[in-house]
Amino acid sequence: MFTGIIEEIGTILNINKIPNGAILNIDCAYVLSDTKIGDSIAVNGVCQTVTEISKNSFSVFCSYETLSLTTLGSLNSGDKVNLERALRLSDRLGGHIVSGHVDGVGKLISATKVGDSHKMTFSADKNLMHYVVKKGSVAIDGISLTVCERDNSTFSAAVIPHTYKNTLLKDLQKGSAVNIETDILGKYIENFLLSENNKSNITPEFLIRNGF
Repeated sequence: MFTGIIEEIGTILNINKIPNGAILNIDCAYVLSDTKIGDSIAVNGVCQTVTEISKNSFSVFCSYETLSLTTLGSLNSGDKVNLERALRLSDRLGGHIVSGHVDGVGKLISATKVGDSHKMTFSADKNLMHYVVKKGSVAIDGISLTVCERDNSTFSAAVIPHTYKNTLLKDLQKGSAVNIETDILGKYIENFLLSENNKSNITPEFLIRNGF
């Protein structure tokens, strides 16, 4: 699990394509601290397992599915990536619970400066928008953001200066593809409520009647 608070921006040193995936070698410094082979690091919001470590880099194996379903498949040598080590149980949960399992790929529709902050609007498939809630949490390329507006096909987040400066949000251009992970808590709740084995009195109708 992760928090969506980016620890460092790394650089793709090289990508070794193999028949069933690719090996990414990533230059970094901070996230190597206390990291060992087998640990998890989120790369642009995608949970990856560290397979090799050197003094200034680490490597991960990206499966064919990961490359095809996330933006990692379009990376090139020299590209920058958001990095976050897995959450420890003793850590503060500064963002929100992020699994590192990307739900889909969206696009940046617009980025408008509002005072010192930026309002960034993203598109998402209808099945993803189902889980995007105003004032709820969403992870964009591994970055924990709060939804401030939404409609049927887009949502917006107000990005504070610190987040904008210290992540790759500042480098996105109109039309840039981004990894989207919706709030995992909402998905579990929906699955429980719609389960055939649900014996609880709490149903979707109950929640609607009580103003939820």
